[in-house]
Amino acid sequence: MTILVSDTSVLIDLERGNLLDSCFRLPFEFAVPDLLYRQELEQFGGPALVAKGLRVEELTGEELTVAQTTRGSRPKLSLPDAFAYSLASKRGWTLLTGDGELRTLAEAQGLPFFGALWICDQLFESKVIEAVTIADGLDLIGAHPRWRDTLVASWTVHFIKPCSTPGFLAEETL
Repeated sequence: MTILVSDTSVLIDLERGNLLDSCFRLPFEFAVPDLLYRQELEQFGGPALVAKGLRVEELTGEELTVAQTTRGSRPKLSLPDAFAYSLASKRGWTLLTGDGELRTLAEAQGLPFFGALWICDQLFESKVIEAVTIADGLDLIGAHPRWRDTLVASWTVHFIKPCSTPGFLAEETL
């Protein structure tokens, strides 16, 4: 099974769009480094995410060294993001991020990475939830200043909305 190492921004975006719970029904495992969990998730619904299947992974000594070296060479990268990068890169897992600096690093190093829109695409293709629910979620995500004037609005209008007739992905049509 594919393991996706997530940064906090993707989890926040998916939660903002009421899509996060559905993600745990996808054929992936979701993981975060323990530092990220402790600093950014534990007090904000982290135990509920773990109960749904989120893996909290402790870095090995080698992975800690990579994280520290990465953070030292890229000061714009947060320490939790450096931990996520190290975890994904050293274990051969896929990175799930909305952070521009982390995406740039992953691309430069040839590390596979995706973002929240890819997850929405997976929700759609896997028929986990109806397209209209994804479209509504993207509207909520896109309303946040971090996403304003990005491709979320056009992706929603041109991809999801045309397919979002009621019952399009309902179980009786599968």
